[in-house]
Amino acid sequence: MNLILMRRIRILHSFSVVFLYWQTSSSDSDPRYANVDERKRKRMLSNRESARRSRVRKQKQLEDLVNETSALQKDNGLLSEKINIATQRYMEMENANNVLRAQAMELTERLRSLNSVLHIVEEVSGFAVDIPEIPDPLMKPWHLPCPIQPIMASADMFEC
Repeated sequence: MNLILMRRIRILHSFSVVFLYWQTSSSDSDPRYANVDERKRKRMLSNRESARRSRVRKQKQLEDLVNETSALQKDNGLLSEKINIATQRYMEMENANNVLRAQAMELTERLRSLNSVLHIVEEVSGFAVDIPEIPDPLMKPWHLPCPIQPIMASADMFEC
């Protein structure tokens, strides 16, 4: 649609130029129209210059928009990369947390088992044994069940 309109404008412009040329050549013999023709010629030149400036201005605006688009696309790409990296780190931390939760559950089960053995020892021997309460890490995860002590491990703990 826009292309058809542009063609029609060009054709109309061509006819107006031909008409002005014809008008100028026919009025050369009549001095009454000499001043009118000079004004038309000046106005036509002024309009052409104005149109040229308008085209240059529009071209500059188009270039600015293209540059802005490319800058925004580059920024968008960088943000996408950052989002991907953050998502990957989140997944790694989530996996590590799942491993730690599983280990905490396993250690809690071991502690329960050891506490049940201590209860049996206490009942059989008659000696009072200090049996620690098993904390619920989900209720107060910021409270440690006991003071921080170094954990000693031996190679025979890891045998299957």
